[in-house]
Amino acid sequence: MKTYDIVIVGGGPAGLAAAVAAKEQGIDKILILERDAELGGILNQCIHNGFGLHTFQEELTGPEYAGRFIDQVKELGIPYLLHTMVLHIDHRKRVTYVNQQDGMCQIQAKSLILAMGCRERSRGALNIPGYRPAGIFSAGTAQRLVNMEGYLPGKKVVILGSGDIGLIMARRMTLEGAQVEAVAELMPYSGGLKRNIVQCLDDFQIPLLLSHTVVRIEGKERLRSVTLAQVGQDRKPIPGTERTYECDTLLLSVGLVPENELSRETGMKMNPVTAGPVVDEKLSTDIRGIFACGNVLHVHDLVDYVSEEAGAAGKNAAEYVKRDHDQPEEGKTAPYEFEQEPGESAPIEIVVRGGVRYTVPALIHARPPKEDVTIRFRVGNVYRNCYVAVYVDEERILRRKKQIMAPGEMETVVVKKELLTGQTQTVTVCIEEA
Repeated sequence: MKTYDIVIVGGGPAGLAAAVAAKEQGIDKILILERDAELGGILNQCIHNGFGLHTFQEELTGPEYAGRFIDQVKELGIPYLLHTMVLHIDHRKRVTYVNQQDGMCQIQAKSLILAMGCRERSRGALNIPGYRPAGIFSAGTAQRLVNMEGYLPGKKVVILGSGDIGLIMARRMTLEGAQVEAVAELMPYSGGLKRNIVQCLDDFQIPLLLSHTVVRIEGKERLRSVTLAQVGQDRKPIPGTERTYECDTLLLSVGLVPENELSRETGMKMNPVTAGPVVDEKLSTDIRGIFACGNVLHVHDLVDYVSEEAGAAGKNAAEYVKRDHDQPEEGKTAPYEFEQEPGESAPIEIVVRGGVRYTVPALIHARPPKEDVTIRFRVGNVYRNCYVAVYVDEERILRRKKQIMAPGEMETVVVKKELLTGQTQTVTVCIEEA
């Protein structure tokens, strides 16, 4: 069995950035495993611009952004395997994968970085009544068909869900000559970035119907029409508000789910809100030597933040390998608890309240940490003229005015390392009224 210092599952933006960061820390035996035909992940089909403003201080398309990191991986000589599907990982950091060249193989990693990204929710998760005709696609599938395969899925389109992919595909389908009838959103607010609402809908006079959903699908062989209805506060359709749109295509942009089937096999602790692993300030899971970053951890709004987070994961995984931890005993089956250095006290819990849904990380071990702690979070509703507040125990250390906060945009606060002492019990992140 071959042994590697760091094995990275996923060759998208998170996996690439993590590999580069680990290599720059002096780790040589790194392997990236990617199931697709090329590195870059979902960015390869995101041909629109808007990427890289934070990371490279210039506006790039998705393939251009991915290309920057792919070039770094190749220049640094980091090995990778394509067309390679990881079948299983365990708490001992053994990875089982299969590909056409090697068949089924098992390798041992000293440290493992999870960077599998996320997938779209399907129609099956929505319980939409009606037949199952041709013409119903997830927005990401339609994006790949148009941008990479050269196919136009349809000519008259309705989109359900106002996530960023749905908004971008409304513009893309319009530019390709299709007629986008409407974008319907179940919630009373959009799930996408404000800039995408303006650039993809408003600029093309495409209506956004908030508090609406699909209640009926017509068509057996090919989609003929969909019926939208307004929903109340209970998110149930209001009788009498139905409106039917003739169309041949329905695109679903109804949320993303982190790809954590492999993560769960290890027995690691998962966050029920994000559907990703619970991690500390080092992006370490509760199994020693396994780190997580990018959309497998929680769904990000900007790929620049994915790269930043993945860089930290790669650096921390490299530090873990350098400490030369012992491998777990052969017979041990239960996951390790979060790693604590000798003499460390219990971790600092990060508490959420007042509209904050979750934070990443969920806890802090080091007291004080080596670096300031960046906390990313999302809110559960739209808030206007409010404050983001952070408390260390009972002392408020930050209060920042926000004109508007929405679930579609990720928020960030930074806690100075010197504020986290041996006596600190909790860090609280909350929304306060003005």
